[in-house]
Amino acid sequence: MGVTIIISNATIANGEKIAQASDIIKPRQPSIPDPKKLNPSPNPLSLPTEASEVEVGIQEPITLQQAIELALKNNQDIEEARTQVVRLSGVLGEAKAGLYPTLDLDSGLNYGNDAFLDSTIEQSIDESAKELQEDNPNLSNDEARDLAEDSLIDSNSSSFEFNTDLTLSYDIYDGGLREANIRSAEKEVRSGKLNLEVVVEQTRFETARDYYSLQNSDAQVEIEKAAVADATQTLEDAQLQEKAGLGTNFDVLQAEVELAQARQRLNIAIANQNIARRQLAETLSISHNSDLATADAIEKAGVWSLSLAESIIQAFKNRAELEQFLLQREIGEEQRQLALSQVRPTVSASASYGVNDDFEDDFDISDRYSVGLNLEWRLFDGGAARAGARQAEKDIAIAETQFADQRNQIRFAIEQAYFSLESNQKNIATATQEVELAEESLRLARLRFTAGVGTQTDVIDAQTE
Repeated sequence: MGVTIIISNATIANGEKIAQASDIIKPRQPSIPDPKKLNPSPNPLSLPTEASEVEVGIQEPITLQQAIELALKNNQDIEEARTQVVRLSGVLGEAKAGLYPTLDLDSGLNYGNDAFLDSTIEQSIDESAKELQEDNPNLSNDEARDLAEDSLIDSNSSSFEFNTDLTLSYDIYDGGLREANIRSAEKEVRSGKLNLEVVVEQTRFETARDYYSLQNSDAQVEIEKAAVADATQTLEDAQLQEKAGLGTNFDVLQAEVELAQARQRLNIAIANQNIARRQLAETLSISHNSDLATADAIEKAGVWSLSLAESIIQAFKNRAELEQFLLQREIGEEQRQLALSQVRPTVSASASYGVNDDFEDDFDISDRYSVGLNLEWRLFDGGAARAGARQAEKDIAIAETQFADQRNQIRFAIEQAYFSLESNQKNIATATQEVELAEESLRLARLRFTAGVGTQTDVIDAQTE
């Protein structure tokens, strides 16, 4: 009794098909028409409390361009960098306020009265009462004292006063403190904007990296699914060979082991795919219920036309990190001036006008004014200003060292990426040819196995390739 299995154009007679590269590389899929539905809650402090609030729904396919747009809108690192720029702009506004004079209003309404008589008045009252009794023996002690109090104490000793003062002040010269503060704040704002640029570009890179990683995971899942299908077909072939008396039980067991290992690899690939999908969702900061899939096909992204040297120079021109360190160096110089300004003379001018009125007296409102020019100079501060200036000088040296280190890192990163790109470009053609050869090798291995002139090991090895 014999069993004949015919293989033609990579198709098995029982309907199974050998995995082809075209089954792995999927064409472009329709993307979600409105990516805005993936946006998270506008409340940054929202915290889900129910399991249903974090359960993901159906997968929404998006393109790389849509992913980048979502990331630039929702990524929390970008939002933090934007907020930092606004905060630094406020610091600059505060520093520029020093260019203008200050105007202060001090106003008050006060009421007062004598609560107790002091000892001098008490003594005068006693002496006056005694004199009144000597002049008029008919007066009692209480009557004489009342008369003495009336003559010595103003019955209306209370006061109800209104005071107001308006003072205009301006620092004519403050040792360079004001100008250094403004220049330092301006450079901090510029540094904050550069940091925002760095974060934006880093987010673009991370989005593309995570998107390609998900594409790779998707392809790996398809590869492992194809491996399971091939291993299943190999097992069926081995079982048919055994029944026909052309194979052994060992071949069947070997095929079963290969199928079990293929299923394990598929489970791992699916887990990695889920992780890559959630990593992309985290980078895009989308809503908790959203799940993503890639809509773009796996293909060459483009051609890099610059040489290695041109790429390095372009990076030196465009990378904001280098300018940031140069700004930190300039900020260090401003901090040095701020420290030295503490031991420089300051000159300020002031003018004030005040009004006073006591509602309890019979006098009219009184007013007053004053103008002044003040000089302050701290002649000795224990060396604090000089020490602060030396510290700022070291900060300048640190910024210069960090600039050189960052420059070298950027060059190495460009060289590493350039060499990898060259290698990948060459490997595309090589890998394409290798896939075609491996598919043909698998077809021939299956054909040889079913004809009884090949081994199952040959088939398994060809499947792996």
